[in-house]
Amino acid sequence: MNEFKPVHLDKQTTDGAEMNIEALYQLFPSCFTEAKDAITGETRRVVDWSKLRSLLGEYVEDGEPERYDFTWVGKRAAQREAATPCRKTLRPCKDESVAWDSTQNLYIEGDNLEVLKLLQNSYMGKVKMIYIDPPYNTGNDFVYHDDFHRTQKEEDEAAGVINEEGQRMVKNTESNGKFHSDWCSMIYSRLMIARSLLSEDGVIFISIDDNELENLKSICNEIFGEKNFEGHIHWRRRHNQPNDKTKMIGIVAEHIVSYAKNSQYLKKVGVGKLDVTASFTNPDNDPKGPWASKPWKAGSDQSGSSYTIVSPTGKVFEGEWMGEEKTYLEFLSEGRIYFPKGGDGFPRKKYYEFEREEEGQCATNWWPHEQFGHNQGANDYATSLFGRKNVFSNPKPLELLRGLIKISNVKRDDIVLDFFSGSATCADAIIRLNIEDGNNRKFIMVQLPEETSVDSEAYKVGYKNICEIGKERIRRAGKKIKEEHPEAKDLDIGFRVFKCDESNYKNVAFAPKDYKQEELDMLLDNIKEERTGLDLLFDCMLRWGLELSLPYTEQKVDKCTIYDVDEGNLVACFDGEVTEAVIDAIAQANPVRVVFRDSSFTEAAQKMNLFELFKQKCNWTDQEVKNNVRVI
Repeated sequence: MNEFKPVHLDKQTTDGAEMNIEALYQLFPSCFTEAKDAITGETRRVVDWSKLRSLLGEYVEDGEPERYDFTWVGKRAAQREAATPCRKTLRPCKDESVAWDSTQNLYIEGDNLEVLKLLQNSYMGKVKMIYIDPPYNTGNDFVYHDDFHRTQKEEDEAAGVINEEGQRMVKNTESNGKFHSDWCSMIYSRLMIARSLLSEDGVIFISIDDNELENLKSICNEIFGEKNFEGHIHWRRRHNQPNDKTKMIGIVAEHIVSYAKNSQYLKKVGVGKLDVTASFTNPDNDPKGPWASKPWKAGSDQSGSSYTIVSPTGKVFEGEWMGEEKTYLEFLSEGRIYFPKGGDGFPRKKYYEFEREEEGQCATNWWPHEQFGHNQGANDYATSLFGRKNVFSNPKPLELLRGLIKISNVKRDDIVLDFFSGSATCADAIIRLNIEDGNNRKFIMVQLPEETSVDSEAYKVGYKNICEIGKERIRRAGKKIKEEHPEAKDLDIGFRVFKCDESNYKNVAFAPKDYKQEELDMLLDNIKEERTGLDLLFDCMLRWGLELSLPYTEQKVDKCTIYDVDEGNLVACFDGEVTEAVIDAIAQANPVRVVFRDSSFTEAAQKMNLFELFKQKCNWTDQEVKNNVRVI
């Protein structure tokens, strides 16, 4: 039998270009061939462009001088950056977490471009809703320093606004490219990856101001498809009248742009409704409780059923009605038809307070502050939560996020992602909505640990970066909600904290001539010395596509720690020499996947023994052992 060589888990995220190639292969397998990689010598699948072009026929742009396109200097670099693999990892931080062992929620610190790449394996196609409130383009430098970021000089050279003598030919104003292109590049690469995380019925909402609204819509039309544009919400963020003498038109509203992953499928499974804003009363002591009403007569723009209705006072009404006559008579017998004006008014259908959600309203593109909150109210809430003013400036109101979650039809244990999470209003809103309706929606908050200004109120009271504010808000909000609802013992107010960091693995990919004798001992183990078993476990979960919220247990066998994730979904041991007793314990877990540390097996005979033991104890075939066992 050939020597058993366990396969190493990938140490970086999937190459985005490879993912695109695989998707293309599923559509057009006949347009692929094989070629040898000039560097590695390995055979790989490549596109035969001439075959693909012939299949696409006239629907190929081939050097046409004029076409409709939206571009900027740096766009190609942003596309490449979105596809470039990431070698970093997410390290667990139990001490900063809340209810680590039981929570389903995540709070991740790090550059969201890197974090989104790291999440792809585990969360691709699983996120029901994304909300982001990215930095608005005020012309200042961004705190997101991507690899494709250009200096002004580089931008000018690429855009052709400097002549051969290096003299500027165009005045450097906000109308020049760099003012917009940096922002476009920043958001473009992140949205490309974010789309892959959305479920087929998923939706994304993006808050934006006037500066980049048009560019954002153009980018989203390209990434999500114009046919998946769901709407442009105008939210009145101010409750008072502005007195801005610098503008002819005072700004009271912000924009929220919405796109579906698949608009047609979203409509098929159903969108959510907003709570009705009616006042519920019970003037007739209806045993079903407080009620409101709406017209039974069909509106001028609606089609209905025609029949005659006679009121209790004998008044006859002709017209088209909202339901068939059979349905009307059922409602009438149940006491759900109400005739105002002492019985002389047009009939109205009752709906009860407990039916508020079912009888909700479809969303419109105008969201008034009375229903969806405003900046001052959000600031007041933050002040009451933190016990002082200005810890975080202008967070979004809970009412706004609640409305977006409702119309997205996020229910049960759906996942909501916010990768510009700021003060974590989204997490707060999800917890509060779960207490309302008993669902178990889960959140993933991602935020760059941007430092607070030394003269800010936040810094003065000890919050050195935005992540510290966001985590503390969730802790305080969760505690407050529990105090308000002591009966909600199972409400998940916790979150697991992870921090984006450099790889767990040493860089050992040197040419032989670059090795130094004194460094050889250090390279016997490829794992960095300060990394823990939990660091390695969650890194393996990321690489093998398991959600970071899954439960796990630990047990000691022969001085080795065995981690069991989700009752056998992944079983790992990263300690010393793996004995037969350790293999026995792992086999008893009925594992789907098993991971070891490569340095645990110093000889080929040990790996061969491992191979045979798993065949015997797990009743696996040769191929199953090769598929199910990995080393790091």
